[in-house]
Amino acid sequence: MPGWPVPAAEERGVPRGPVVTGVAHFTPAAPPTPDYVGSRPPTYAPEPTALPAADPEELGDLVADTVLEGARYGACTLRAVSLRGDSARYRGEARRDALLVARFGAGEEALVLVAMATGARAAPGAHRAAAEACRWIGQAVGRSHERLVEDLRAGRRGDLKSGLNRLTDRTLGKLRAASGEPTASLRCLLLPADPDCRTRVFFGAGEGGLFRLRDGEWRSVEPAVPAAPGEAAPDGDRLTMDLGIPVPPSPYEPAEPPQMPFRFRAAIARPGDVLMMCTSGLAEPLRGEASLRAFLGRRWSRAAAPGLAGFLADARTRVKGYADDRTAAAVWEA
Repeated sequence: MPGWPVPAAEERGVPRGPVVTGVAHFTPAAPPTPDYVGSRPPTYAPEPTALPAADPEELGDLVADTVLEGARYGACTLRAVSLRGDSARYRGEARRDALLVARFGAGEEALVLVAMATGARAAPGAHRAAAEACRWIGQAVGRSHERLVEDLRAGRRGDLKSGLNRLTDRTLGKLRAASGEPTASLRCLLLPADPDCRTRVFFGAGEGGLFRLRDGEWRSVEPAVPAAPGEAAPDGDRLTMDLGIPVPPSPYEPAEPPQMPFRFRAAIARPGDVLMMCTSGLAEPLRGEASLRAFLGRRWSRAAAPGLAGFLADARTRVKGYADDRTAAAVWEA
């Protein structure tokens, strides 16, 4: 009010002398993930265009363009994605890759399964075959998960190999029964939730890739050739593989159609490792394009796993000449 004395500055809570305001410091944003690597841009657009044709009576048969999943158990952090390829997006075709991530059991007794499958390109309903392969192997592993956890902890690699070989044969045998020939490839990872168990098991049949990122360098650890019983892999991990071709019970009975080779690897993970399993849609450009290996090596060599959005952005980095579906699961070891 007029005539009232104005309090001194210190009485109003304002310090004497010049007032220094704070200076905001901003951390520059990380550079955006490139749309592609290599010397030339890919032929197709980077985003989906045409949708697959839908049957109003079979809407449950539709396949999403992209599936993204993640988890953290024990000493590892998991990121997984399945993407429709640029070619399928352009042509309005369904994604032929399928992805399943499932946990069986609870606590340190739990077992995480990552399964991915690719339907044969020429097979009718290839996306259905891939989804069925993932579902059937998931059911088989889920019913046996307690025994599998015991074998993982005890390091019974021979038991794991023979048991998982049977489960894989039964799963793919159901698909072969309908057409008389393989209609899908199948690749799986088993990750125990027990932080004291660092055994990671890969198994399956068909094309794709298994890679390890260590000290910024990619190395293929795909079981590619048969190994003699007890033979050691070059890095000290024991490596086993079967041709998977059954022998007729007698010379008078015809042999079954040749099967895809069963592939198996059990290895001990080291802190800082990144293990990646993928379908051919990512395995082929990773093998064939050095700039993609360098880019993903830089992005995924960081101590912490990327978030789901970051992993998706990295995994979809394109390379000209490679337009198939991509499915990948990467495991960061703490």
